[in-house]
Amino acid sequence: MLICRNILMMMATTMFDFRSDTVTQPTAAMRAAMANAEVGDDVYGDDPTVNDLQAYAADLAGFEAALFTASGTQANLLALMSHCGRGDEYICGQEAHNYKYEAGGAAVLGSIQPQPLTNQADGTILLSDIEAAIKPKDIHFAQSRLISLENTIGGKVLPMEYLAQAQQLAFDKKLKLHLDGARIFNACSELNVPLHSIAQHFDSFTICLSKGLGAPVGSLLLGDEAFIERARRLRKLVGGAMRQAGVLAAAGKLALTEQTARLADDHANAAYLAQGLAQLNQVELGYQATNMVFARFNHADLAGLNQQLLEAGVKVSMAANMRLVLHKDIDRSGVDALLEVLRRHD
Repeated sequence: MLICRNILMMMATTMFDFRSDTVTQPTAAMRAAMANAEVGDDVYGDDPTVNDLQAYAADLAGFEAALFTASGTQANLLALMSHCGRGDEYICGQEAHNYKYEAGGAAVLGSIQPQPLTNQADGTILLSDIEAAIKPKDIHFAQSRLISLENTIGGKVLPMEYLAQAQQLAFDKKLKLHLDGARIFNACSELNVPLHSIAQHFDSFTICLSKGLGAPVGSLLLGDEAFIERARRLRKLVGGAMRQAGVLAAAGKLALTEQTARLADDHANAAYLAQGLAQLNQVELGYQATNMVFARFNHADLAGLNQQLLEAGVKVSMAANMRLVLHKDIDRSGVDALLEVLRRHD
């Protein structure tokens, strides 16, 4: 009983959660907007708050249309299934989220064959590798239809010149180009460019509203009107059509209007954390990029270290090789709380 009570106390005092930027809490303004959202039946296209979010996002990106979805995984799945038919192929990176971390949905639900290629140290895929992987028009092969990139990937930002070159390759080979842009605003912040500067290179892309932008639920898929209509039908097919979804879209709108500019703070806090980790003997800093820090922890007792962190109000995904993610609910004092425990056990 005492052990259970201690665990509950530790959970209650955990204030700084470095596991992911998916753990962010909605702001007070988001909660108020959700409570007061004007809603309708979105399956009929009658929800004004959803319609407003979709129109705002499309205009921001310079795209024709957008579709509100339940998650980034769903948005990526709809994109792949809208671009590719059964037996077609999409080319992506080995570390791509829509290949590695989305339960094989494109293959299971779309009968789409992935062709994963090696991601380089900077997150890119060699264009020569992509070109070599494109299948000839031959009855023996799945037909290559799509190239899928991710930005940011592992926190790393794909260079603008690379995006332009990938776009040209896709155009030359008559392929479509999709971007998993779950953290696209982190890339915008790092490059100091508006959303449309990155989006213009792609036929479709996604935005996650529930990571660093702080909304509780939802992602957006953007493309031209015909593409989004296909995606809308597929959203219904996979059970993703929602009714009075404006209560969620209201928070998503505030994610886009109030949370994008402050991502630079997360990047600065990540750099501050990396500097602190680099000074420790039992930690080998891997790299820091945008809001993510990767490091190897060489402590003999990782479980004990995890206990000390929890008691200090810090939660991590404890492992020898660790990813630490900064977000709006971790300020400089949260970074200091983490570093203080590590210094005591260095």
